[in-house]
Amino acid sequence: MKNLKYILLAVFSLIIVTSCDNFEDINTDPNKPTTVSPEMLATQVLKDSYRFWNPNPTDFSYANLFNKHTAILQTNPNPYQYYYSYYPYGSWGYKNLTSLKSMVEFSAGSSSESSYKGLELFMKASYGFSATLEMGDVPYSEAGMAEEGITKPKYDKQADIFVAILNDLKDAEAYFAAGKNFNGDIMFGGDATKWRRLCNAMQLKVLQTMSKKITAEQKTRFATIVSANNLMTSNADNFQLVYTDNPNATHPFWNGEGIRITDAVSKLVVDALKTTNDRRLFYFAEPAAALITGGATESQFAAYEGAPTELGADALYNNGQAGKYSLINKRYTLSRAGDPMIIFTYAEQCFIIAEAIEEGWVAGSSQAYYENGVKAMLAYYMALPSSGTHGMAINQAYIDGYFTGAAAYATTKTDRLHQIWTQRWLIDFFQGNGGNYPQFLRTGYPIYPLDPSTSMNPDDPTLYPQRWKYPTSELTTNAENYLKAVDDYKN
Repeated sequence: MKNLKYILLAVFSLIIVTSCDNFEDINTDPNKPTTVSPEMLATQVLKDSYRFWNPNPTDFSYANLFNKHTAILQTNPNPYQYYYSYYPYGSWGYKNLTSLKSMVEFSAGSSSESSYKGLELFMKASYGFSATLEMGDVPYSEAGMAEEGITKPKYDKQADIFVAILNDLKDAEAYFAAGKNFNGDIMFGGDATKWRRLCNAMQLKVLQTMSKKITAEQKTRFATIVSANNLMTSNADNFQLVYTDNPNATHPFWNGEGIRITDAVSKLVVDALKTTNDRRLFYFAEPAAALITGGATESQFAAYEGAPTELGADALYNNGQAGKYSLINKRYTLSRAGDPMIIFTYAEQCFIIAEAIEEGWVAGSSQAYYENGVKAMLAYYMALPSSGTHGMAINQAYIDGYFTGAAAYATTKTDRLHQIWTQRWLIDFFQGNGGNYPQFLRTGYPIYPLDPSTSMNPDDPTLYPQRWKYPTSELTTNAENYLKAVDDYKN
């Protein structure tokens, strides 16, 4: 398979394996349940799918490098910063499909059965969407069918996978529409209405991700979903994992001062925020020590300087030691709960629709959607504790006056799209959630710095990586279909 085309995304995986009680103990200990409820399975699947893969400050820090949100100030070059990876292989969450099927079976006859069916389809679509963006052609139609005797699923074409995902999301929405609120949901608290809105919003995201090859019929489908107006309505609908003070559910970067002092905000982020006088800068970053020494104050934009992510590791380290860069804000290490992990937001939905209006897919005011998206993200940060914001906390008056100067909606389509894409990219700052890289590959914006002299892409240091490699386990567990997918890709 052509290594040239592998996505080497940030070190992030949506799937982790968590331990469960020994089966024998369950059947002998009278204080433990002898059956598994659908809500228990729902909780476990959602936890496995959305909890950060290895919750510690170092891995969480590295997870933000590939999307050029941050830079590491260490002498040892980090592959994720320079377009490579310690482990350049994709993964799929299909192992959870068996649990999801059991969840639906155990809910049979209950008032929540329809909602659990919706959750099953939504999660399968999510796993497939992630896998195909990472690796291209992957199993989908036959995924999770080991109990039916299919242990070596075929690899479907990416175009067919997108269609199947859209159909599954549509069916999931219908199940949630007919369903009731359900237990075991750590994301929306079992609110079937919010899940229904998310299913519709995710269809928009999938359709836009297909934008270079989308059909007229699919554009019509996009417009139909928007016009039906059963979408996310505010930040209250954000799909996010909320951390807590529970030691088993804290923010991965909590207590990470040791890595924070070598973790700078990227020049790409700092410059974007300074251009629009965006106060999120004061939530994201600490002022550069050298600029403070030079007379700037922490509440001035001039006190902040980002690190060029393409610069060599030794130069970044030396400049960091000299205090030339703004480090990650200390607030990220101080709270066990910290910022939620954002998966999909009302703001992103707004930016998706704004772009679609610019492209003529749907009628409406792209400016209104763009501004609503920005306001939503500013309000999101305004709602966070204001300590650690360097005297520049976001308030409603600031939000109301945001759209002036460079922040005003642009006069040309190209510039407007650049504004939309930049704001969408900023949503994922320091989230450790996989980020915006597939959207960068689709749009090419914002322009990620790439220096062939520092790029670690082993196939061509002048190119942005496109794909992760298939898991090596496929060579032994599904070799025939794996090799066919490789041959099809070469041809």
